[in-house]
Amino acid sequence: MSVLAASGSPVVAREVFSPDEIAACARRIREPVHLVSGPGGERGLALGAVPPPDRVLGTLPPLYPEWLGGRTFCEAHGVRFPYVAGEMANGIATTAMVAAMARAEMLGFFGAGGLAYAEVARAVDTLAGELGASRNWGVNLIHSPAEPELERRVAELLVRRGVPVVSASAYMELTPAVVWCAARGLRRGAEGTVVRRTRMFAKVSRPEVAERFLSPAPTGLLEPLVAQGRLTREEAELAACVPVAEDITVEADSGGHTDNRPLSVLLPRIAALRDAVCLRYGYRRPVRIGAAGGLGTPDAVAAAFALGASYVVVGSVNQTAVEAGLCPEAKAMLCEADIADVAMAPAADMFELGVKLQVLSRGTMFARRAGRLHAAYLAHGSLEEIPAALRTTLERGVLGASFDETWQRTREFWEQRDPAEITRAEADPKHRMALVFRWYLGSSSRWAIDGQASRRADYQIWCGPSMGSFNRWVAGTPLADPANRTVVGIALHLLEGAAVLTRAHQLRTHGIPLPPEAFRYLPCEAA
Repeated sequence: MSVLAASGSPVVAREVFSPDEIAACARRIREPVHLVSGPGGERGLALGAVPPPDRVLGTLPPLYPEWLGGRTFCEAHGVRFPYVAGEMANGIATTAMVAAMARAEMLGFFGAGGLAYAEVARAVDTLAGELGASRNWGVNLIHSPAEPELERRVAELLVRRGVPVVSASAYMELTPAVVWCAARGLRRGAEGTVVRRTRMFAKVSRPEVAERFLSPAPTGLLEPLVAQGRLTREEAELAACVPVAEDITVEADSGGHTDNRPLSVLLPRIAALRDAVCLRYGYRRPVRIGAAGGLGTPDAVAAAFALGASYVVVGSVNQTAVEAGLCPEAKAMLCEADIADVAMAPAADMFELGVKLQVLSRGTMFARRAGRLHAAYLAHGSLEEIPAALRTTLERGVLGASFDETWQRTREFWEQRDPAEITRAEADPKHRMALVFRWYLGSSSRWAIDGQASRRADYQIWCGPSMGSFNRWVAGTPLADPANRTVVGIALHLLEGAAVLTRAHQLRTHGIPLPPEAFRYLPCEAA
């Protein structure tokens, strides 16, 4: 069968059977491709006009990056692509990054974790002024067990300023703040469905935490909020009918807070849990599962979608983007990383609980030095109990100042942030020691952001193995230079590559003999 060209002559399908031609044909994902049988029974491909029916084994329709994920995700959030730029803490995911993603019809979250309330408020005001009418931008709400009042104030800020999407992260239990943020403004729509004022994402790495966000908010948290006048009775009743979050981001081995779980194990487990919980409560709308952690190459992104993810969240690699809030030296350090150049270190926000996060180890001594501080905290009841030799090591080799000097700096910080911490520390020597050690952990992130050259060896840079895989992927291409890395450019290259590799896998499952190069995609190949 053939079709007629504009000149009236027939257009004959061009069939290819050599490995190089098959690989080239497979990359043309935006055209339908016909699977054909050759004269000797060999299998090949054809583009353009449909070959004779007796030669056609099947036809694959065009494939676009937009179609890789769940369509309900794009519809719910008003985006074109099922792709999210994650909320890198301390404002490393900047307002400029969020705005760029929104304008490119994707979704980005501002990294509010670790920032003071005033800093978060300024960022929210900036985003609301630039993107207020848009639906596809958001801000992070991080669990703050050491500062519940800050968590509550940030939640209220996000709702009051009309932030359309909130990503809740690092939660181990539901708190009044996150439940209030999700339930505030719930109402009945015209067709009886529950309409959300604030769309909630929940980033989870454990099934038990996922189940809490998949389930309706518990009465034990809703009723006190009603009694306090913070929720209406109708809002509480509607909150008991819907999940706390309708987008569950499954976070595998990632930078920052992580349980180091492989995505191929974790995502199917939580997807099955999602199905069971949705059936149990009879939800009328689908709950979407997203993938995060380890997504630094097209192969990884394609694998996440193949596992059933409705969307992907990319974090670590975006720290090298031009919009990221890291100093040039820190970005250069990240660009040198390989997949094994990461380590686990104590987390500043959950230091006393022993929670760890994943950081860059190449070029920085932070992980080792922070580990020394936590070991001293576990072994001693106060700063005064620390032996003289160890004290000297910590003061000179880690803090860069005496315990007394560091405590004075710590006091100045908490006088502005939460004076109650000073009162508690003066009554509890163990807590005073924790605050002094946390000063180093908190300051080390700021040194990497501000570019304090004298503390380069102490830079704390949250980073997962995906940074190394990304660096290897872009080596020798224009994206090897961080000056060429925009957050949108990174996203489009990853999505394009994932679509190309998805098409290659489709063809292989239909018996097409694809050469190895069909499963390799470089950034310079993008249209």
